[in-house]
Amino acid sequence: MSGWDRFKPSRSRLGRNPTNMDQRTVPRTVTLGRVQPQAPSHRTIYCNDRDANLVLRFKGNSISTTKYNFFSFLPKGLYEQFRRVANLYFLMVSILSATPYSPVHPITNVVPLSLVLLVSLIKEAFEDWKRLQNDMTINNTLVDVLQDPRWECIPWKRLQVGDIVRVKQDGFFPADLLLLASTNPDGICYVETANLDGETNLKIRKALERTWDYLTSEKAFEFKGEVQCEQPNNSLYTFTGNLVMENQTLPLSPNQLLLRGCSLKNTEYIVGAVIFTGHETKVMMNSMNVPSKRSTLERKLDKLILALFCTLFSMCLIGAIGSGVFINKKYYFLGLDKGVEDQFNPNNRFLVALLTMLTLLTLYSTIIPISLYVSIEMIKFIQSTQFINKDINMYHAETNTPALARTSNLNEELGQVEYIFSDKTGTLTRNLMEFFKCSIGGEMYGTGSTETERGIAEQNGIKLQEQKLTNAVHEKGFNFVDERLMRGAWRNEVNADACKEFFRCLAICHTVLPEGDESPEKIKYQAASPDEAALVIAAKNFGFFFYRRTPTAIFVRESHVERMGKVQDVSYEILNVLEFNSTRKRQSVVCRYPDGRLVLYCKGADTVIFERLTVGNDNLRKVTREHLEKFGASGLRTLCLAYRDLVPDVYESWNEKFIHAKSSLRDREKKLDEVAELIEKDLILIGATAIEDKLQEGVPNCIETLSRAGIKIWVLTGDKIETAINIAYACNLMNNEMKQFIISSETDAIREVEERGSQVEIARFIKEEVKNKLKKCIDEAQQYFHNVSGPKSALVIDGKCLMYALDPSLRAMLLTLSLNCASVVCCRVSPLQKAQVTSLVKKGARKITLSIGDGANDVSMIQAAHIGVGISGLEGMQAVMASDFAIAQFRFLKDLLLVHGRWSYLRICKVVMYFFYKNLTFTLTQFWFTFYTGFSGQRFYDDWFQSLFNVIFTSFPVIVLGLFEKDVSASLSKRYPELYKEGIRNAFFKWRVVATWAFFAVYQSLVFYHFVTTSSYAAESSSGKMFGLWDVSTMTFTCVVVTVNLRLLMMCNSITRWHYIGVGGSIVAWFLFIFLYSGLMTKHDRQENIYWVIYILMSTAYFYVALLLIPVAALLVDFIYQGVQRWFFPYDYQIVQEIHGHEPDDSRTDLLEIENNLTPEEARSYALSQLPRELSKHTGFAFDSPGYESFFASQRGIFAPHKAWDVAKRASMRSKPKIRQSWLKFSDRINMGSGNGRRPYCFSLWSTGAQTKQYDGSTTATSPPKQAGKSLAAIFFKKEIS
Repeated sequence: MSGWDRFKPSRSRLGRNPTNMDQRTVPRTVTLGRVQPQAPSHRTIYCNDRDANLVLRFKGNSISTTKYNFFSFLPKGLYEQFRRVANLYFLMVSILSATPYSPVHPITNVVPLSLVLLVSLIKEAFEDWKRLQNDMTINNTLVDVLQDPRWECIPWKRLQVGDIVRVKQDGFFPADLLLLASTNPDGICYVETANLDGETNLKIRKALERTWDYLTSEKAFEFKGEVQCEQPNNSLYTFTGNLVMENQTLPLSPNQLLLRGCSLKNTEYIVGAVIFTGHETKVMMNSMNVPSKRSTLERKLDKLILALFCTLFSMCLIGAIGSGVFINKKYYFLGLDKGVEDQFNPNNRFLVALLTMLTLLTLYSTIIPISLYVSIEMIKFIQSTQFINKDINMYHAETNTPALARTSNLNEELGQVEYIFSDKTGTLTRNLMEFFKCSIGGEMYGTGSTETERGIAEQNGIKLQEQKLTNAVHEKGFNFVDERLMRGAWRNEVNADACKEFFRCLAICHTVLPEGDESPEKIKYQAASPDEAALVIAAKNFGFFFYRRTPTAIFVRESHVERMGKVQDVSYEILNVLEFNSTRKRQSVVCRYPDGRLVLYCKGADTVIFERLTVGNDNLRKVTREHLEKFGASGLRTLCLAYRDLVPDVYESWNEKFIHAKSSLRDREKKLDEVAELIEKDLILIGATAIEDKLQEGVPNCIETLSRAGIKIWVLTGDKIETAINIAYACNLMNNEMKQFIISSETDAIREVEERGSQVEIARFIKEEVKNKLKKCIDEAQQYFHNVSGPKSALVIDGKCLMYALDPSLRAMLLTLSLNCASVVCCRVSPLQKAQVTSLVKKGARKITLSIGDGANDVSMIQAAHIGVGISGLEGMQAVMASDFAIAQFRFLKDLLLVHGRWSYLRICKVVMYFFYKNLTFTLTQFWFTFYTGFSGQRFYDDWFQSLFNVIFTSFPVIVLGLFEKDVSASLSKRYPELYKEGIRNAFFKWRVVATWAFFAVYQSLVFYHFVTTSSYAAESSSGKMFGLWDVSTMTFTCVVVTVNLRLLMMCNSITRWHYIGVGGSIVAWFLFIFLYSGLMTKHDRQENIYWVIYILMSTAYFYVALLLIPVAALLVDFIYQGVQRWFFPYDYQIVQEIHGHEPDDSRTDLLEIENNLTPEEARSYALSQLPRELSKHTGFAFDSPGYESFFASQRGIFAPHKAWDVAKRASMRSKPKIRQSWLKFSDRINMGSGNGRRPYCFSLWSTGAQTKQYDGSTTATSPPKQAGKSLAAIFFKKEIS
């Protein structure tokens, strides 16, 4: 074990001086998705030589993702807690309470602060302990390492840079490795990167030919090489380096790099050298936290806390001024003549006021709710982990993917979203590509109809006839119908040679890996993208079956090429692969035919291919462009195919430049792109492919529902403008009723300027064109903006125009136009432009934004929005790793926003308001007492009462409120999406709402103080003694605890057993505490005056009468206010409650079907039985609006006896126009007819319907599905307007 368990003194290898090596620089960490190049330096690694690497001090392979360690936990944890203003404030108050000027014991403020800090630190410790356990499991995983020509198992954490390791099939790579050898032929291995980016398709990695032999331990022990490579960085898909061995320099690329966390598949084992370890591996450098985001409500909460600070300061200032005025020697009985403390010295009134200010600051400190933040954190955490993550309605069974809340900070933000920015591919669509149509040599093939075409036809009232072919070939990835190309029929086409080149390009120009048996029925393809797999599957069905790949060749089984029915296996030598990236937007392969022909096949976006076509054949170019436009109008994804025959001399000259660029350590990617430009020119157009990406299930319905909720949806995509528009039609984002504003760079004027080639002139002209178009659109749109009943508008803009529209001089015009459009579609946009558009609305309009996407190109957009949602799709997990919430399908947004988002917003608002109310109420009773003590700072309550009020006696019920409050059920939340608009308007956290709660806090505090103090004058104990200060304060505190807990029940819309346990338990906890506290006394007890107080109080009738009447008097005004508000000024959700509050949870039976089998009398009785009752089963209402039975009966056309309350109800409806608006603003006005000078407003409250009779005498027919299973009855509210 020499050289392993302990290291010998370092020795220099022949020809090397390790001390002169380039020292490693610590790379700057960046957030995921924002890859930045490292400094232009490199590191040198000596393979299989630990001693030589020791002097370079490379990092070890042990990782730690914990936030704290044993020594830093307490100081760092406390620092994190005291970064909060509220905690810092209470620390200051606790220090002040230890001074002689404090009227309260330090324990009054120290105890609640300590409890809050303790809970927060325990939570932090628990989360960090989980991270530590995970780290220990990973660090202790075993791996085979070469040591003294044999393999030894050691933990991952003991690996060092330069070690030679062996990884077996299905094993994970312990570090970033340089692939040396593989058991597969030609040094190939297959890698799954699911843990890295979520992609389950296998990637191929190939060792350098010079290292293929180092497979056994004996041969690997002989390997001595020097790796010169880039510094550690977080770019997952790039790697530059050279392997120097035996005086030969071999270029290294990402094809030889195996990243930590990936797993080995379909390979017995591989041998590799460790390049990067531990926190320097690429996956660890990408594991940055998502940028910290604070919800809008939390920022508004800071303003509320600031308002409380101002209130506290005002109260203290009043008390300080009062103290300075009150203090006087004439009050001889106070003994203020001589030897008095500075705080009560009449000779220095300013000092008296100043010291009283400090005294009152500690006395009134409870006005700031210390447990507010920790309670909200706890509520949000449970909401995320127990409600969102476990919602069965957001679980995708096909992929076994539940919803995932990656942060709990933004739960309530989900209830206020006004703008959604969505990617298209993989987000609105399935990202399951099917080859659907094509264009070859100017001829279009494919007869099917896409979902988009069928959707547009239905909107235009046209029914498309699907062509059914019994012998049509259909498999996953191939949905092509046209007999002219199938089964060798293409040989009979006029453009047969073009067809042959087309099919060969599909079969050769790709990076797909075949798996399984080499037969068309059993083979499986592993592709980097679904598009590429669909193209290879298409080639197979056309008779060009790709079945095998080696590092240097592709094997294709070609049918019907020389003659019908003949099948031959052809090997094409792959000389170079110019890979696809987002900048190039194309992929090329240079191959050699068996007969020696050199061909470059290229496929890519139409814009880049057309730029590189050879001069001539304009007719083919024009016809293909027309076909591309038709494909785009059908919602299809298009690619252009082209080829070029190469001359050997030209190719050899180019290949030397290519090899030189590939060996470069600096700017390798840039140099490769420049070299590719030299050969990807003078191309001959073959044709174009059209692939259908079907819409995800439920997308149109989800978008329609979200639109009704007041949410505006923008689609930001890289697709062609025609494709994006038609997808928008298919998913109900746009319709023929809308006025469309299209700003496109595809105009004759812009093309003419672009052909001149002057970049400065092009930029100036396009900017001016965009400016003129924006002005024209805004002028034209004015009539639509101000006409509520007019048609909605939609904006469509492409990336080139958007680039100029985002210029600071035009940004305001773009924002004005887009904010007034119901839908916005941005086409041909880059990832940066997606983020810029999102930031434009977020910062410019100050609206709550949500971005949703599924790919790496959506990361910047996701991080730029208030809320980022990632979709676990086929494009990897980069979007999920950067998101705040993750879902499997776009349609789950409906549950995430309309249910969980709205509930969370409502709950957090109520929690904050309740905290504000109860603390203000409690503190004000102390404030009123100050007026009767000469502003001396005498405390009204015992220290322990003040300490435990927030953390014990009122803490649990507010947690229950934040977890279980529910105004309407989940189904009703989605059935009435208009309810969501209350969150957008921030209806429950306005200053008006705060002022209302403040009014009730002032009123109740006055009731508590004056009712108790006044009534106690005449009260006396069983021994005949009058009640003293501590008797009165204990009685007051009891009334406060009982009242604020009961007030919580009044604000609940639904009450569960947890509410009763929480409220009842808090009240019982108070009595248990006071029984023990006043029943015990020690010699060190400061508050001996509390001794036996509760027993004396409870021995009198006064206690029970006061405990009954004072809470009733305090809550009476709240009760009346809730009733008046609910009856005359109801919120939208209260209207829905009244409609559905009497319905059982299960679906009601079909009324129409039942009534058809009843006699008229039975039907009337049954109808009356279905009407709402006066006594609501929906708990938590202040009181039910009476007379609803006869009111609803009359609206349904059913005779029922009138009640007295009906008259008042109807009179109030006629006399209050706001009532009409509040009931109708929520409705869908399905009919606006005119007759006899009146216009009835009708509102159907059931989503399904039948032919129903309206009460203006007309009828409306609807056609619901017969199997809907929902109630088909319709209620109509109408209000006649002259």
